[in-house]
Amino acid sequence: MSFSSLFSEVSLGPYKLKNRIVLPPLTRSRSSQPGNIPNELMAEYYSQRTGAGFMVTEGSQIEPRGQGYAWTPGIHSKAQVEGWKKVTKAVHDKDGVIFSQLWHVGRVSHNSLQPNQESPVGPSDIKADSVSVFIETGPGEGALADPSQPRALSTEEVEALVGMYRNAAINAKEAGFDGVELHCANGYLVNQFISEHTNTRTDKYGGSLKNRLLFLKEITQAVTEVFGHDKVGVRFAPLFESTDEDRVYLGLVESDPHTTYIEAIKVLNEVGIAYLSLAEADWDNAPDLPEAFYQEVRDTFEGLIMYAGKYTPEKAQRVLTEGKGDIFGFGRPFIANPDLPERIRNEWPLNDVDPTSMYGGTDKGYTDYPKFSG
Repeated sequence: MSFSSLFSEVSLGPYKLKNRIVLPPLTRSRSSQPGNIPNELMAEYYSQRTGAGFMVTEGSQIEPRGQGYAWTPGIHSKAQVEGWKKVTKAVHDKDGVIFSQLWHVGRVSHNSLQPNQESPVGPSDIKADSVSVFIETGPGEGALADPSQPRALSTEEVEALVGMYRNAAINAKEAGFDGVELHCANGYLVNQFISEHTNTRTDKYGGSLKNRLLFLKEITQAVTEVFGHDKVGVRFAPLFESTDEDRVYLGLVESDPHTTYIEAIKVLNEVGIAYLSLAEADWDNAPDLPEAFYQEVRDTFEGLIMYAGKYTPEKAQRVLTEGKGDIFGFGRPFIANPDLPERIRNEWPLNDVDPTSMYGGTDKGYTDYPKFSG
């Protein structure tokens, strides 16, 4: 099978992408300590993968309370911005396009990761369950742990968080990123505001679906004011069912996911953004999204639509041919195959990913995966 359609050019805002294969945001926990600072090793990792049409960084916390896993990079300090400059320069030197994913985990955190060992914050004081966080237990050593009990943010604190997203976008711009993606998926802070399961607020940010979508609307407006509407994306994980499979984190299933996410997408379309990224269920034998949802997403959103979640070239080509999506994220295959687009183009075999080196560690399982050599 030829995958030539995946190698057609497509415009993303002001950028002309050379193909439709995307490096999606993938947590790798390789930042330098102390300070969660991006480094030369990370610059090498991203520069190796510039064959992608474009790339989105791993989630980067917008403030110290936004961290839920050890050694993830931030984008709130001067040192972090300087570290990210190494990454963007390495990517731009190879004519790559890279967006920063702005992240806040909200309640999915642990006291040990919080400033002054305080409680994590969220829209409501509902503890996260069926989820693990990753904490440091010693220099370069860590372990999974249950999240800590969160406290509910005040209205004024939520408003201040909107400003923190704006500042993170300003930092991303200073660091040389081509745009930003808002992480609004997988049960993290923005998803916690959207979800009926995690938002029991009675102020303007809670209650009706419209109110629960207000935080999403405000932060999207804030970052578009910094970068422009044509350089911003938003990522959702619209789950229609869940799994008992043991995972670090998955997300929340609404009682009416179709309506919840179509209304959220309408908000984004009204604000105006460059692309919408939808992470599909990715456990073994997970179902595709419902046909009616694919269709209404296309009918509702005017920008580029990106899908990810155990995508194969075959599935990406099918979804592209059917007109449901435009660009496609390949996660684990891109971890193990820095030259993934060329392997797909030539139908070369793929390296297998090493699950033991996914999070934290050295160059092993990070920058040492070989390119295809025939």
